[in-house]
Amino acid sequence: MLTRVKEHTRENIANISLSFFVVIALGSFCWAAGYSLMIPFFLLFLGVQMHLSHKASLKLFLRLGLLLALCVFAAHVVVRYSDIPFRYIPAAAVSILTMLLFNDLQLAFLMALAGSVLAGLILGSDFGLTATFFIGGLMGAYTVRGARTRGEIMGAGVFVSVAHIICLALLHPDYRAFLAKDFVVQYLYPSIANGLIAAFLVMGTLKVFEYLFGVVTNFSLLELSDFNQPLLKRMILEAPGTYHHSLVVSNLSEAAADSIGANALLTRVGAYYHDIGKLSKAEYFTENQMMGYNKHDDIEPNVSRLVIFNHVKEGMELARKYKLNPAIMDFIPQHHGTSLMHYFYQKALEEAQGDEKVDENDFRYPGPKPQSPETAIVLLADSVEGATRALDEPTPPKIEETVKKIVNNKFIDGQLDECHLTLKEINKVSLTFIRILGAMYHARVKYPEKKNGSGRTRSESKDARDGSSGRKSPEQDSPQSSSDYQDHEDDSPV
Repeated sequence: MLTRVKEHTRENIANISLSFFVVIALGSFCWAAGYSLMIPFFLLFLGVQMHLSHKASLKLFLRLGLLLALCVFAAHVVVRYSDIPFRYIPAAAVSILTMLLFNDLQLAFLMALAGSVLAGLILGSDFGLTATFFIGGLMGAYTVRGARTRGEIMGAGVFVSVAHIICLALLHPDYRAFLAKDFVVQYLYPSIANGLIAAFLVMGTLKVFEYLFGVVTNFSLLELSDFNQPLLKRMILEAPGTYHHSLVVSNLSEAAADSIGANALLTRVGAYYHDIGKLSKAEYFTENQMMGYNKHDDIEPNVSRLVIFNHVKEGMELARKYKLNPAIMDFIPQHHGTSLMHYFYQKALEEAQGDEKVDENDFRYPGPKPQSPETAIVLLADSVEGATRALDEPTPPKIEETVKKIVNNKFIDGQLDECHLTLKEINKVSLTFIRILGAMYHARVKYPEKKNGSGRTRSESKDARDGSSGRKSPEQDSPQSSSDYQDHEDDSPV
């Protein structure tokens, strides 16, 4: 604990030092280039406000500062080294990137404001231009919220251009100005092109900023959800039971995350990869065992414990080998938290001899506990899926009882202490699990079986209808057995 505090303190000191270095470097650049020193001063107080309001860490401030520095650099290049109109500067790209990278409207608003103010100061403190950049940036951020396709980014660029044209019309209410060639070249054309330039710039640099900042966007999540990904293909071939288990957990998790407003796509993809560590010894896990043979029956509980624990370690190693994003890697250790392996713990207690003591902590996962709502939901979904699958008769009352018992036990055990889920949200998650599992294990109509001496079958009835003409029914040549009826269970209306 003390070591973690010291590391956190050192990290904060390093971030503060780096922040002041960035501000000083920006101030030196502005002084040398002849720009207003209000630029670094403005950024400094913006960072202080974000830090004091607990809206952003120093690391995040540095990331946002890099985006703003690029905006300042772009404005500087246009002013000093080109003759193109200022309205070509794609200031909206800053807020669009912020929205895609961090999925936070408040941050996007601050970045739209900061980017437009900085660009306006460099371009001569033109209020009309600053306001245009600000409104265009907000429009772009609003449009790409939750975007999952590149077409939506292009659509955002179109909306930015529309916002610029509206601002241009409001700043120049005399429509005759739009008929002048110089006005069209200097104002109208740049306003139309601005949003499209910003959209292409975002698409070209988004992957770079994902890598630099260590974040994951919806676009990368959709790539990771492709079942042609090497890890998922290996799971299909080497651990089919774990693959199927992960699919069910992902469906449960996504629906639960959506019900409380968490990141449903991140939750689903994290559930796909949460058990990849089982690939190394797939046959030691129940879902992959064939013919009812359990390898743990032949080994001691302590050895079983090590094998089960190892799937978390193996999962992290595979994740690093295949370069998974840290946001996905978090699901691997956190989907168990510090939970107790009850089965092997009880088995060890039963096999303990004499005064031999069995330490409960030896049978707990190393953690950490879930740190976000998304990882906590996967922890709960993983537990309820396994418990429900083990039920002999998964009727709706039994499913509801099992889900509530599992969620309550996890809560009492402290596994949800660090994930910021409220009791109301936990209840919504439980209800979602009950609804989906109840639908998965719904009752089916039992088809009648032919019994000895129990009357006619359908083929006999048809033969009776056709008997007078001496015709032979096709069903008489291949009479249906009871197993044939079972092949049509999916036709059941229930």
